[in-house]
Amino acid sequence: MSRVLVLVEGPTERAIVDRVFAPELGNRGVYIYPRVVGKPGHKGGNRFATVRRELKALLGQESGSVVTMLFDYYGLRDDWPGLASAKGKRPEEIPAIVEPAIAAAVAEEMGPGFNLNRFIPYVQLHEIESLLFAGPGEMARIFQRSELEGEFTRIVEQCGGCEMINDDPETAPSKRILGLFPEYKKGSSVNAHAYRIAQHIGLERMRQSCPHFNEWLSKLEQLA
Repeated sequence: MSRVLVLVEGPTERAIVDRVFAPELGNRGVYIYPRVVGKPGHKGGNRFATVRRELKALLGQESGSVVTMLFDYYGLRDDWPGLASAKGKRPEEIPAIVEPAIAAAVAEEMGPGFNLNRFIPYVQLHEIESLLFAGPGEMARIFQRSELEGEFTRIVEQCGGCEMINDDPETAPSKRILGLFPEYKKGSSVNAHAYRIAQHIGLERMRQSCPHFNEWLSKLEQLA
């Protein structure tokens, strides 16, 4: 059995971790517990100093637990480690630049003797909504707009995969969804869409469509 604390960006991520990831991983002996960064009600765009401080607190909270994180690459502020070097790189190259830089910054914050195996950095390409594009039909059904299935499918095909849907302010995953379905709701309420769509898609299909996401979950599974 392994206990994993997950620092997440907001209520949407927390709901998906809690209601979709946790049950599946729990069946495999990995128990994950999400915590939203910052003060209640804050918006995205967290400075790394804030995230690093809260990661340090979580790492110090339970010496026997592993800590990981779930933040969207889209919208990271310029003070994040590795971000400048990642600019202009292909999506599949970004995690290998940003995530080790985050790990190094956290290790420095923790000080000498820190066990690097206790922290698993993860940045979502490019938003949590990229996972939803693994199920165009499920998105269309939850939105009750069957004609959108083809539109969502075309976006994935044109971009070359769910994790390739980019981080431009007009074409990031959530922006594309809003462009086709303006009523799309983030968050964790009963009316929120993301976690309900993710539940219908299922973790396995999201893993198959999102290689980097799958790598992260595989690392968590190895903790069992």
